[in-house]
Amino acid sequence: MEKILEVSNKIWDAIQNVKEDVLVDLIHQDARFVHMGVTLSRDGEIDIIKKGGIVYKEIDFQESTIHEMESTVVLLNKLKMTALVYGNEVTNPFVVTEVYTKNGDTFKLASLSYTRINY
Repeated sequence: MEKILEVSNKIWDAIQNVKEDVLVDLIHQDARFVHMGVTLSRDGEIDIIKKGGIVYKEIDFQESTIHEMESTVVLLNKLKMTALVYGNEVTNPFVVTEVYTKNGDTFKLASLSYTRINY
């Protein structure tokens, strides 16, 4: 599923480089983002990124697995992330679950959830 990795990479690039138009285009309007302490809508997530509440400094992708189920695709990314969260720099290992819906040949992100892991 090369297409899912392409969409995911565009989303992560847009998150890091604050490209609101790309995020609006690739993320379903009813999507949900689950962080360690808050759940946000697509627009809430974009707003926090735009305002610098979360600044994604460095993302080290270590492993990806894709699971396709009819019109749903789940991408699991194991990664190490360094971010500024409301001014505090934090580094955490995560498995990030990205859930995509498929409509024809188009994929949109429906949910993104961070699960902190221990190495």
